[in-house]
Amino acid sequence: MFERILVANRGEIAVRIIRACRELNIRTVAGYSEADANSMHVQMADEAICIGKAQASESYLRIDRIISAAEVTDVDAIHPGYGFLSENAHFAEVCESCNIRFIGPNSRAMTALADKAVSRTLAKKAGVPTPPGSDGLIDNEKEALLVAKRIGYPVMIKAIAGGGGRGMRVAHNDISLIKGYHTARSEAEKVFGNSGVYVEKFIENPHHIEFQILGDARGNIIHLGERDCSIQRRNQKVVEETPSPLLEHGKFKDLRKKMGRAAIRIAEEAQYTNAGTVEFIVDDAGNFYFLEVNKRIQVEHPITEEVTGVDLVKLQIMIAMGEPLRISDKDLVMRGHAIECRINAEDPFDDFRPSPGRIEMYYAPGGRGVRVDSHAYAGYTIPSHYDSMIGKLITFGRDRREAMDKMSRALHEYLITGIKTTIPFEQAILQDPNFRRGVYSTNFIEQLLGGARRELIEEKA
Repeated sequence: MFERILVANRGEIAVRIIRACRELNIRTVAGYSEADANSMHVQMADEAICIGKAQASESYLRIDRIISAAEVTDVDAIHPGYGFLSENAHFAEVCESCNIRFIGPNSRAMTALADKAVSRTLAKKAGVPTPPGSDGLIDNEKEALLVAKRIGYPVMIKAIAGGGGRGMRVAHNDISLIKGYHTARSEAEKVFGNSGVYVEKFIENPHHIEFQILGDARGNIIHLGERDCSIQRRNQKVVEETPSPLLEHGKFKDLRKKMGRAAIRIAEEAQYTNAGTVEFIVDDAGNFYFLEVNKRIQVEHPITEEVTGVDLVKLQIMIAMGEPLRISDKDLVMRGHAIECRINAEDPFDDFRPSPGRIEMYYAPGGRGVRVDSHAYAGYTIPSHYDSMIGKLITFGRDRREAMDKMSRALHEYLITGIKTTIPFEQAILQDPNFRRGVYSTNFIEQLLGGARRELIEEKA
């Protein structure tokens, strides 16, 4: 059993990890930046240690400072949460070399899934379909044009590193391909420190569906069902739900099993351990293609917890301690429906401009079937240095309609003043007839945005 864990992250995921540790009777150390001195996770942890300045590059991304903090506080393990260093194979190797457990996949599995291009090769080896595209990195415009000519437009230029929609551009012709190639490379270098990109066929009107996986050090790997993450804005997820309305449709009744088996084959090929997510896109005909593996706990993990009754963060910690998985596919019972809305400090009336600042009033919704994962409180100042997410609102119901009704009610109750938030926009999504019917793809928000924003502006006026 671990005695002490360093939480090398911030915000709501740091709070989530500390809560899991407390229930396991494990002491926690919060590593924090100067900007996060008054953050909730610093107040909740048993100990706290400053790891640097406000900029992530001088704190949460500094391996040397995090390892020093771990050694000074004599921890057994480090939980990286998501983002920052959570998918950094070198960081996992450094932890291993310092005899500190890394709570996540081992460095071997991370290397096997080092980036999206490498992951595509592994998926092909596992017999899992991938979108047509380049065999590896694209080094120049000429190569990009040749690939586009071979597979046909539209195509997508994608960064091999990172995620969250960064370093991605869609091209419909040669001119937009050349422009998108250079823009994607430049953005990827700035955000991820890696300018590598590849080209693949752009699937129009796709559904983004991911499978939660868990693996222990003894080779046992299971999946815990899917999450539909198709409600996205600029390739960043906004609303997620499980089960997927698409896979609940009668004509796709066999697709869930096929995709679940494919997710496990990829995890087995990579000898994956701990928690991860295998992401796919699905077209309107029911063809599915591998996208990538997220080698960490996901932002949207709570909805899987709600329908399975499994605490994924606790299992992450137990797997890292060497414990075998004590659940199997036969033990899992999926019940009900869960939805998550990401609450961001952004102004939906001003092109979603970030809205950092001091929260004056804060009231989180409650009641049966409502869960709030957040680090915010009245008087807390949202810093401008990090992601704008304030927290996550999760609702659970016996069926999809009940979960939606609870979400609409909870969004109405959620009170945050002093800053702008995305709550009004998410209310509009929940009220949209197509969303209510479960008929949507990744272009849903693009189609909704114009009309919804006009209505919101009129309502605000």
